[in-house]
Formats: sequence, C-alpha cells, structure tokens
Amino acid sequence: MTNMTDGYFDALIDRLTALKSATEPAMKAAADAIVKSARSDGRIYIFGTGHSHMMAEEMHYRAGGLAITVPILAAPTMIHEGAIAGTKYERLEGIVSPIFERYNIQPDDVLVVISNSGVNAAPIEAARIGRDIGCTVIGLTSLDYSTASANGRQRLADLADIVIDNGAPPGDAIMSIPGSALKVGPVSTAIGMTILNAIFVEVATQLASDGDAPIYLSANMPGAKEINQKLVERYRARNPHL
Repeated sequence: MTNMTDGYFDALIDRLTALKSATEPAMKAAADAIVKSARSDGRIYIFGTGHSHMMAEEMHYRAGGLAITVPILAAPTMIHEGAIAGTKYERLEGIVSPIFERYNIQPDDVLVVISNSGVNAAPIEAARIGRDIGCTVIGLTSLDYSTASANGRQRLADLADIVIDNGAPPGDAIMSIPGSALKVGPVSTAIGMTILNAIFVEVATQLASDGDAPIYLSANMPGAKEINQKLVERYRARNPHL
C-alpha cells in the first residue's frame, strides 16, 4: 500500500480510538433510550439525507442487526436517482413533513437523525418533528463542522435530546493531496456506522438479558429463514420497508 493509503487507515483508526472514550457518555445515553423504547415495544427510526441515508440502510434488515430499527427512506433526499437534485432537496424547507407521514412515529419511539454538517434544512426539520411528537431525538453529527457552517442557523446539535459527535472535521475529508489544496478521504460514514453498530451491540446485549433480543440472522445461516420470518411478521406493521 502507498503512504497515503496507510495514512488514511492510520488516521481513521486514531479517530475511532479517540472517539471510543469521547463519545462513551452519549453512546450510553443513546443505548439506554433505545432499550427503554424497545422494552415498551417502540421502534427506532433512522433518518439521514445524502450519504447519511446509508446509515439508515445499514441498520435495516441487517444480519446481526435488530428488527426494531426502521429506516426513513425517500428518493428525493438520497443520491441514487440524482445527486445534484438530492443536494438541493436536503436544503429545502418543508420536504421532510410529507416524508414522515409514511411513518407512524410515536412518543415511545426513538428518532435517530444523522447529519454530518448538522445544518441542512431536512435533518433540522426531522429533529423538530421528533420533538413535536415527543419521542427521544438522537443526533449524530459533527460539532466542528456544524459550528463552522452554522452562520447563525440552528444546528441539529441544538435540537437533539442526545448528541453524538462523530469528530469529523469541516468538509469531512482528512487527507491532504501533496501539491494541492484539495483533500480526500471522508470519514463520517465509516465513523457513523461504527458508532451506530456499537450502540446497537449494547442494546442487543441488554435486551438479551430480558430474553427478547430480536436479532436477524444472515440468510445463509442455519435456521435463518424461520427466525427472520417471525421477526418480519412481528415488526412489519410499523416498518414499510419490510
């Protein structure tokens, strides 16, 4: 591998190592809120726009994942049908409310909103809707990036009940190209998915102590078809993506 390849690996590992301690209180609070919701038969809704939507997909119908998770997915706020349009839509006031009408979010639920920059209109609106419903809102964001970008605007960190700082720098990319002012190597997705999976590992452990951890198996594992089908039947009513 080249020095740049090694450098990216090392820099990402260093950030994850530092965040393991720095985010521990917020991750514990998030896990506790999710466990409380799950024990009340609540759901964990996950919303992000642009590349952040991938974290909602990561937690959905995932081998080793929990069936209590529900991704909030809408093509206009994603990138697969038009990245330029999606970038405009996530800055458009009022776009989230009709999207959320598809999901029956309740006060006992948890809403996880992911936004690296923390200032775009869509995640801000999502957090406000969650607060109006009365559910617990968890914000996964970069405090440095949102502070640098806010310019007096409200941030996701200002609205969330629990704020998890992913530690990503403004602009997200961390590797400087020699001889250029440009940077490559974004980190927010790798860090965000690690944080979310770490939280849900703790959630699953606590739910397992109750004797009820609704964990999906990989489709190629023995007994997976029967176990997963039971989970789908149990959770489909409030998850339009099953």
